[in-house]
Amino acid sequence: MRCLHAGESHGPALVSVIEGFPAGVPLGEGDLDAELGRRLEGYGRGIRAQTIETDACRILAGLWKGRTLGSPLALLIENRDFARREGRPHPDWPAPRPGHADLPGRLRYGYDGFAPVAERASARSTAGVVAAGACAKVLLKQLGIEVWSHTARVGDVAAADVAPTLARLRRVRAGTPLRCLDRRAEALMVAAVDAAAAAGTTLGGVAEVVAFGVPAGLGTYVQPDRRLDARLAGALAGIPSVKAAEIGDGAAVAARDGRSAHDELLPDGRGGARRETNRAGGLEGGVTNGEPVRVRAYVKPISTQREGLRSVDLRTGRARRATWVRSDTCVVAAAGVVAEAVVAWELARELVAVLGDVPLPELKSRLRALRDRQERT
Repeated sequence: MRCLHAGESHGPALVSVIEGFPAGVPLGEGDLDAELGRRLEGYGRGIRAQTIETDACRILAGLWKGRTLGSPLALLIENRDFARREGRPHPDWPAPRPGHADLPGRLRYGYDGFAPVAERASARSTAGVVAAGACAKVLLKQLGIEVWSHTARVGDVAAADVAPTLARLRRVRAGTPLRCLDRRAEALMVAAVDAAAAAGTTLGGVAEVVAFGVPAGLGTYVQPDRRLDARLAGALAGIPSVKAAEIGDGAAVAARDGRSAHDELLPDGRGGARRETNRAGGLEGGVTNGEPVRVRAYVKPISTQREGLRSVDLRTGRARRATWVRSDTCVVAAAGVVAEAVVAWELARELVAVLGDVPLPELKSRLRALRDRQERT
């Protein structure tokens, strides 16, 4: 499977075309709209997410009687902000915003301003990513796999180490302030976001994604770029504002010795093996090992500050403060939804690669055979 995204932040619409999606998958616009609605949630979101965009997706091609055809899926999300502006482009600004793509993007493409950079570099593009990921999540659920996220940290407030079970993640999937499993920490996170908003600054944090029901054997170690952990890390790092990605307990195990860093194998009583820990995050040697896949995205604070960071007016060469352009105070919860989407996409893509580009009934049959073979091994 592959996907190509297009569209500008303040243009008419965002467009995504998915090729290689299996035939026979029941899919509706409501499946996509539910995920897009979750992307707009999260305490600390800005005015555009809260009051302007509603993010309804139209499926223009690739469906017949509510099921995928196997031909390309074409998705369209209209930007309500475009109509609100009556098609007028976003006004430009004189000084690049540190932390944004303003300056490197202008140098890369030779623009005479910064607004053209922001049109595509904007995190608005993640709406298309979530729509494509929603398609992947529908496919995965048909195969017994679910992908969910939660907020592990906002600023310096970290959630307690609550086990991210499927039941717990389902309970916080939508409608909660920050989708945090630790309610006491979540209240402190909300207070931290309020304090940051009052001070005119922003907060980052950590979102964790967990995929349940993933079979062993996805990915490979035969080439570096085909390792599934490498692809997941790259997909997470491709999310705007994500500056680091972690597989399992990646950062923590770097400080442990070898005896306490790995997931030992124990007899399961049926001739197979089981594990009591999942420090590897469900991946060993770039291949899934049958445990839940667990990854984390580290989200930086949004770069736009009310008072503006120090910058340079490129028209005069003089120092000045970067222009404040409307922004969110905290996007960690929203980034978690985007992270779910990219993880779901990579898992679905690998499943189709392993099992074959065949209709859904055959995919299910081949996955059952794969699981049965693994249980007998």
